[in-house]
Amino acid sequence: MNWLRKVMAGRCGTDQLSIALLALYAVLYILAQIIHWYLLALFAIIPLVLCFFRMFSRNYTKRYQENMLFLKYWNPVKDRFKRAFNMLKDRKTHRYYKCPKCSSTLRVPKGKGKISITCPVCKTEFIKKT
Repeated sequence: MNWLRKVMAGRCGTDQLSIALLALYAVLYILAQIIHWYLLALFAIIPLVLCFFRMFSRNYTKRYQENMLFLKYWNPVKDRFKRAFNMLKDRKTHRYYKCPKCSSTLRVPKGKGKISITCPVCKTEFIKKT
C-alpha cells in the first residue's frame, strides 16, 4: 500500500463527480451487456477514462470547480429523492400537505380528524382531514 500512497501524492483522488462517473460507467456497461449492444459498452469507457483522469490529476482548483458545478445540480436531485424516500417511509404515521399560499410541504400526524394546520413559513391557516 505504500506504493499507492507514493503514486497518489499530490493528486486529487476521488470526489463526488468521480464516483458518479464510475457509477455511470457501471450502469452503461451492465446495460450494454444485458441488451447485447456492444457499441454502448465502447461508449461506456468514456466516463471511466474521465473518472481516472480526474483522480490522477494534479490540478486541484480545476477539479474542485468541476465538482462544485456537479454538486450544484446533483444536490437538488438527491434532496428530492431523499424527501420522497422519507415520505414513503412514514406514510403510515404522517400525511403531507402543501400550503395553499407558499406551496411549502407540511408534515402532520395521521388519525387526528379535521385539524387546523398553520404553515410555519407564511403563517397561513387551513383545515384538512388527517
